[in-house]
Amino acid sequence: MQADASPALPGQVQAGSVVALWRYPVKSMMGEELNCSDVTGRGLLGDRQFAVVDRSTGKVGGAKNPGKRGNFFGFRAAYAEPPQTGARISPVRITLPDGTVVTSGQADLEQILSRVSGRDVAFEEARPDNHSPAATAGEYWPDMPGLDYRDTVTDFEMPAGTFFDIAVVHLLTTATINHLRALYPEGRSEARRFRPSVVVSTAPEDRGLAENDWIGRTVAIGGNVRLARRRASHPGHPRRDRPAAHQATRRSPGQWPRARASTRQGATE
Repeated sequence: MQADASPALPGQVQAGSVVALWRYPVKSMMGEELNCSDVTGRGLLGDRQFAVVDRSTGKVGGAKNPGKRGNFFGFRAAYAEPPQTGARISPVRITLPDGTVVTSGQADLEQILSRVSGRDVAFEEARPDNHSPAATAGEYWPDMPGLDYRDTVTDFEMPAGTFFDIAVVHLLTTATINHLRALYPEGRSEARRFRPSVVVSTAPEDRGLAENDWIGRTVAIGGNVRLARRRASHPGHPRRDRPAAHQATRRSPGQWPRARASTRQGATE
């Protein structure tokens, strides 16, 4: 994997190697690790295709406000068959916290999810067209220095026609994971807890939040995939259900990955 300052410049710098791909069929639930995936203008094909929506508020449920929506980390979602470009998407298998497996094709799925979550919810699919309104979700901000808000919940709009918070691809480096582990060694800072799309192994000498140095650059993966890195409009931050990251950033205020990516070109990787 390489990064350059501009897509027009021929010079590239080796930034690391892709060591894991993850897809999350249902927003905020745990997902599935992949060997390969088609990459489209909406990120990895099938990523965040579905979401659980609170019928009383119309807001998308998510891990950013676990006190209100429940612990989505207890759910795991995976496609019955890998999505294929141009084909009808396959049903999603959802493993509930008690180990029960349900599918998106079940007539009583919403009743089951409502019972487990303790709220009246709908199971909705993203509709990426020009007429789809932007979905809204809530975000809890911990009582920590360096944040725009403290100990409160704010609402934010997702990109229209999607269930992504900010951008369609989330890159996470091993340097960042190692940095969080050093800040809070008694915790468990694991890549999958941050739900990245792509995990990049960086050089041993790389320290800190390496991906923040890529903001404003184009990241090349293989010969066909190009990702435009940009600063998040509102940076992701540790949530109440991520104790390791929460404690790590308390010990180093303002230290968290602030970059997300959009796709310039897509292919199978």
